[in-house]
Amino acid sequence: MAYNQKHFVERARIIKALGHPVRLFFIEELARQERCVCELTEMVGFDMSTVSKHLSVLKNAGLVIDDKRGNQVFYQLTTPCILNFFGCVEAVLNGDPATTNDAC
Repeated sequence: MAYNQKHFVERARIIKALGHPVRLFFIEELARQERCVCELTEMVGFDMSTVSKHLSVLKNAGLVIDDKRGNQVFYQLTTPCILNFFGCVEAVLNGDPATTNDAC
């Protein structure tokens, strides 16, 4: 397989979008159900503009979509398969090579 820089740049962009604890929390929460910005703001205790910026990063990476309803904006996860990656990360954190092979 030849090195395709554009492909790896796109992968890095998605991984960078996941590179913040709050955004990781949002991904897991949105995997459970769609949420409005106000709910997510309350959950993390940040101001709405900070939460919106984090959601914008996830949206620009193609991981979530938004739906404006009146004065509220709801977000939902577009890529539930990203949770498979989280399972692999957890296996690495647990340090069990057998689990790592099964989870990934």
